[in-house]
Amino acid sequence: MGKSIAVFKGKEIRRTLYKNEWWFSVSDVVEALTDSADPKQYIKKIRQRDTELNSYWGTICTPLEIMAPDGKTRETNCANTEGVFRIIQSIPSPKAEPFKRWLAKVGYERVQEIEDPELGSKRTRALYKAKGYSDDWIEKRMRGIAIREELTDEWKKRDVREKREYEILTAEIAKAAFGITPGKHKKIKGLKRENLRDHMNDLELIFSMLGEAATTEITRVDDAKGFHESKHAARKGGEVAGKARKDLEQKTGKRVVSRENYLTTSESRKKIERK
Repeated sequence: MGKSIAVFKGKEIRRTLYKNEWWFSVSDVVEALTDSADPKQYIKKIRQRDTELNSYWGTICTPLEIMAPDGKTRETNCANTEGVFRIIQSIPSPKAEPFKRWLAKVGYERVQEIEDPELGSKRTRALYKAKGYSDDWIEKRMRGIAIREELTDEWKKRDVREKREYEILTAEIAKAAFGITPGKHKKIKGLKRENLRDHMNDLELIFSMLGEAATTEITRVDDAKGFHESKHAARKGGEVAGKARKDLEQKTGKRVVSRENYLTTSESRKKIERK
């Protein structure tokens, strides 16, 4: 499994790369810190004891596919460095401080980014550049990431907690903005597990940004609270982008949603280079 396992004092901690950073198996972390024979029960107890942690559990933890002890890949609750730091606060263990130092070492880049968020932005830009994206596209993508973070921060303030709720709200914006679901959008581009936004063209990125920026503003003006009110604001925000998209399509005679994506354009570049 190679780099997919890190070792703390003889205990194996499974990890996986997600969104360009390490995410660690929460049950492995708990077992390493507590020597618990049943990490799942221990996690249940700390969530009952720490109500604040429990309320944020859906945003701290994300089910990701990692290798199980039997060699099969299964979805396992994982947390990034920042999330693991928060979980550790609820575990009374003499190993907590040594584990923090170990985690700071194996997740060093992420720890740096917590202290200096600009480093994360620089690394993301460098990754896109290395993959062959243009500077103009990268600027739009980075701006889109910033707008997205502002929106999700607003949702957090308004008691939108669960990962599934974030997915539904995002889909509401996308459906209103593009007239199709994100799943259909991915099929048009020939994508499977890839990140849809990493394969959008310039106009698709722009209308995604408009939908999410409008949703943030409408959410604030409407003072939306909770999932259902946020869903209504998300639909209205997406409609703002949808109207602008339809207007552009009417004036140009071209659809904004396109089959064009990074995979096909990069493959075209490779063919040209081979000739």
